[in-house]
Amino acid sequence: MSDLFPIPEISRAATVQTIRSPGGVEAWLVEDYAVPLVAAQFAFRGGASQDAASAPGLATLLAGLLDEGAGPYDSAGFHEAIDDLAVHMHFSADRDYAAGHFQTLSKNLDAAFELMRLAVCEARLEQASIERVTAQLVASLRRELKDPDAVASRTFRAAAFANHPYGRATRGEIETMPALTRASLLDMRDRMFARDNLIVAVVGAIDAATLGAQLDRVFGALPEKSRLDPVAPVEIGGLGSRIVATVDVPQATIRFGRAGLDRNDPDFVAGIVVNHILGGGAFTARLFREVREKRGLAYSVYSHLQNYDRAAMLLGGTSTKNERAAESLAVIEEQIRDLAENGPTEDELAKARKFLIGSYALRFDTSTKIAGNLLHLQLEGRTPSYLDDRNRLVAAVTLDDAKRAARRLFGDGELLVTVAGKPVGM
Repeated sequence: MSDLFPIPEISRAATVQTIRSPGGVEAWLVEDYAVPLVAAQFAFRGGASQDAASAPGLATLLAGLLDEGAGPYDSAGFHEAIDDLAVHMHFSADRDYAAGHFQTLSKNLDAAFELMRLAVCEARLEQASIERVTAQLVASLRRELKDPDAVASRTFRAAAFANHPYGRATRGEIETMPALTRASLLDMRDRMFARDNLIVAVVGAIDAATLGAQLDRVFGALPEKSRLDPVAPVEIGGLGSRIVATVDVPQATIRFGRAGLDRNDPDFVAGIVVNHILGGGAFTARLFREVREKRGLAYSVYSHLQNYDRAAMLLGGTSTKNERAAESLAVIEEQIRDLAENGPTEDELAKARKFLIGSYALRFDTSTKIAGNLLHLQLEGRTPSYLDDRNRLVAAVTLDDAKRAARRLFGDGELLVTVAGKPVGM
């Protein structure tokens, strides 16, 4: 196997330092002085899963307000300070975490970390800013009412995770967003932004001692313990259902999915390989070949493994003419059933392993990408050794492993399907 799939001798894991600041804040650090830049990414566990059922979008609104005035700066002053220092800063909320990242020149390190501290710890959350950002989100949600991609995705998640936090709209609802209050935002920040809940990754021209001092400066005043609401494990529901959301457009956008594999499952890596063969491999995937190349049904078609902290699923999609939506879905289902029953071929397996191993390096070609990957590995509960182990695990997937993973992933082939458009025959 190693002759067919040579694994680089250079260890990525060896470049990662796991540091602990004097105040107890942990981070993964990769020192790199090739250019005078520092990229930092951090996350607080929780995210949109902490939104109340009556208040979806709260975490997204909070993230959108962190750089809209903080400490001595109003909104305009904060953005002017960022621009003056050429700092790139951004905040976001996902289903399982709220995240921030910034990139700065080394010469502006102290000032950049101070701006980050202000945003995390002293965001003003002023009513005028709340109303402005809320209005922006609502306007975006209104535009999405006519966007078949957004409608299909929203419909899918609501059906897949009914009565569960993962089924709620991360970016909120038009009707309820204006009712979100400053008190609710402050409460979420107090519950989520805490040191026991914090994950940090930093890459660039900074040493461990300097980073440790900056971490204490930015995060040291946060509460020690978070107060998150528990999120129950959940499996995707609605298998066998086809739900049509009518949108007056000439194309139908299809979303399909079923249960996936937990990231700690022994077959997870084999599942990655099998998914690559189904729809993750762009031009070499079965779905691309059967749906686009052979039949010309769609420009693109894909599948991927989506893992949340409390759920795992196989998710895919395509867009096609309304008149050919039923045919496209039939082809997709046929390929899923075939892989479930027969598994991939040796040739498909070899090509998938080769691509997945060879392309892995592209995730680490910039400091921002490296920091992002280190952050997500921590969120997944992995250690730095995974940076070296991952390609070895892919190379070790046998045909029997792939067939077993295919049976587990695709099972009886039943899918939850949502379609946005005016599909014919569905």
